[in-house]
Amino acid sequence: WLRLLVIKPKSASVEKLTFITNTLTGSCMFPWLPVHLTVNPRRSQLLEEERVSLTCEDEDKSARWTLRRRTTTGHVSQCGDGWGRWKDSVCVNSMALKRDSGVYWCEGVGGASSSSINLTVTGGPVVLQSPVLPVMEGHDVTLSCQSKTPPSSLTADFYRDDVIIRSQPTGHMTLQRVSRSDEGLYRCEIRGHGKSPSSWLSVT
Repeated sequence: WLRLLVIKPKSASVEKLTFITNTLTGSCMFPWLPVHLTVNPRRSQLLEEERVSLTCEDEDKSARWTLRRRTTTGHVSQCGDGWGRWKDSVCVNSMALKRDSGVYWCEGVGGASSSSINLTVTGGPVVLQSPVLPVMEGHDVTLSCQSKTPPSSLTADFYRDDVIIRSQPTGHMTLQRVSRSDEGLYRCEIRGHGKSPSSWLSVT
């Protein structure tokens, strides 16, 4: 039930990912990597001043990893170096700002590293909740459009590559049995509130 896949995202800011997928659940795993990076909340877009935590996890539960990032300006630094608070392999940023947008990864001695996660922090009123990692072909994917001010779920228009594909009164859209043709830049707009940034959806 395992197969090897190599993904080459079209976004230049996202590194090539090599990983194994569970064909029963569609979840992505990186079993040979020494460390895995997880993010909470589990989405690639964050509202400005939102709290976010990133965790470097390995089988030994060791603390030998550091969290590093490359911002959209190209600056590379690690958690605790002017941003975030690092403790027990967890980096907590209690107030994310737009300048925190970028690519994040865990790194250890000798250059060992995790896969990378691309995070976008927006000062706008709307975010798109979409998968952080690639999704498996044939599985359903739900995208959610959320506003900063209540009510958070309102009628939303969803776009792929700047072309409207659906309008949903609940603010949620499910792509059924996704295929490579569903790949693209997705964003959403809540009328009277604003629009979200775009996020790349990758299908393996």
